[in-house]
Amino acid sequence: MATAQVRVLFILLAVSLAEDVKLKYKPATKPVRLFTEEELQRYNGREEGQPIYMAVKGVVFDVSRGKEFYGKDAPYNALVGKDSSRAVAKMSLNPADLTSDTTGLTEEQLKSLDSIFEGTYKAKYPIVGYTAERLLKEDGSPNTDFKPEDQAHFQIKDEF
Repeated sequence: MATAQVRVLFILLAVSLAEDVKLKYKPATKPVRLFTEEELQRYNGREEGQPIYMAVKGVVFDVSRGKEFYGKDAPYNALVGKDSSRAVAKMSLNPADLTSDTTGLTEEQLKSLDSIFEGTYKAKYPIVGYTAERLLKEDGSPNTDFKPEDQAHFQIKDEF
């Protein structure tokens, strides 16, 4: 009898703990895909009814919910339809900064990029894919040498 009560108590404890360990990220509603630069440009917020996508650190987010910021004629529309990692790090809308290239950024700018990536984009917007540039060679073949953990300021948790 005592063994049965312990089992029931254990099961109740396990169920209540499972409720507390829910995932804190928003799963993508569509399958995650790989975007070429040209494909990503189609989601630049200028066409009504089309989703608005933006990449940061090679991760493509659906920022359609923030249409007032990223949509047509919105203040941050220049950032969408491309990987704007450098612009996000520098908090810049300068056309020269609208690129994924983060070489030459200061340590402070790189920390800012990581903070905004985690605190804004990953926290608010669903991940819909990744940029091909991140995973492919220029000829389109898989980059077998690519190891996320070897990339500057890249954390494996960025993927999940």
